[in-house]
Amino acid sequence: MSEIKKIRGFQDIYGENAKKYRYVVDTARKIFEKYNFSEIILPYVEDVSLFVRSVGEATDIVQKEMYVFEDKGGRKVALRPEGTASAVRAYVEERMYAQGGYHKLFYEGAMFRYERPQAGRYRQFHQIGAEIFGVSSPMADAELIKMVSDILKALGISARLEINTLGDFESRKKYMEVLKEFLESKREFLCEDCQSRIERNPLRVLDCKVESCKEITKEAPALIDFLSEESLKRYDELKEYLKALNIEFVENPRLVRGLDYYTDTVFEFITDKIGAQGTVAAGGRYDTLVKQLGGPDTPALGFAAGIERLMLLVENLPKDKPLVVVIPVVSEFNIQALKAAEKLRNNGMKTELLLKEGSLKSKMKTANKLGGSFVVFVSEKPELKDMETGEQEIFENIDDLIDVLKDKAQV
Repeated sequence: MSEIKKIRGFQDIYGENAKKYRYVVDTARKIFEKYNFSEIILPYVEDVSLFVRSVGEATDIVQKEMYVFEDKGGRKVALRPEGTASAVRAYVEERMYAQGGYHKLFYEGAMFRYERPQAGRYRQFHQIGAEIFGVSSPMADAELIKMVSDILKALGISARLEINTLGDFESRKKYMEVLKEFLESKREFLCEDCQSRIERNPLRVLDCKVESCKEITKEAPALIDFLSEESLKRYDELKEYLKALNIEFVENPRLVRGLDYYTDTVFEFITDKIGAQGTVAAGGRYDTLVKQLGGPDTPALGFAAGIERLMLLVENLPKDKPLVVVIPVVSEFNIQALKAAEKLRNNGMKTELLLKEGSLKSKMKTANKLGGSFVVFVSEKPELKDMETGEQEIFENIDDLIDVLKDKAQV
């Protein structure tokens, strides 16, 4: 029978990569908890209308990238392409707003987008993300950005912060009309994608990576000239808060993000170490989305970061605990070996009980292949071997051996 292979754009994460995945998630989780965020575990499958109404019918995600299918009940559903829409749906459906105060949620897990696989980008990919509901102050924007910065620093990742403001809904609506007129006058010089974006998503033209489009949009009207006084004030306050937190940033008027729901603050953390797709974390404010999805008028903001991209940038993983390999010298000592392994684990030791049959020599070869730092031979009296120095010592009982081993292994 022929070998069955994984589907293109999907991956198995194992070995060193699995360690990196867990390190990224665990590091982020610790920082989320420091900032008093609570975890939410979201469904992988949602009604397709959730993403059409939130992400935007004209976005590339909805137009080209979603995995959409009909379930056995005839419902049109989608594998989630991002986490914010699901978090907002949960906030509204579970009536979290009725509890009063504000809510800070974080999540991690798989997302799905049908796009061209490349370094750090897959059709099934994983994100960490966080959302804040019920706070309108730009201080929240600054603190969210600081939390993302803390996660990147804890992972040893250096990235440039770029910020912009999209203004409130009314400001942006006026700007889009003027921008459309400008882009229409330059239509023949724009790439094919940008020509189709003029009507359905003109802001995305400003973010196009094609050099000819970049040159043309240098002459485009500036969004900041259309912002309301309130939006300009918010943006100025945000910059002051970031400076107070000693967070360096670059203002990028082209930064628009690819989703329709953003208002006012948008930001990206960017690196030049993983090719053209250099954004490792991004987010912003979406003050109209909760109401748009049937909830009360609620200010909100959030961010997401691709775990696979962060994994590409993680260079130094924490050192593994030393491995202790337990070997019964002969099968008559199997029960004693089982008990010894259990005692070692109960004392915080990373322990492998060697289950393979064979000679003592072959068992030692296996212990080497496993990367054992210490071997415990179980017979009438337990014996400890340090695999690095070659030193061996016999003990009266397993408890005495464990006392010495804890000191050697620094447990």
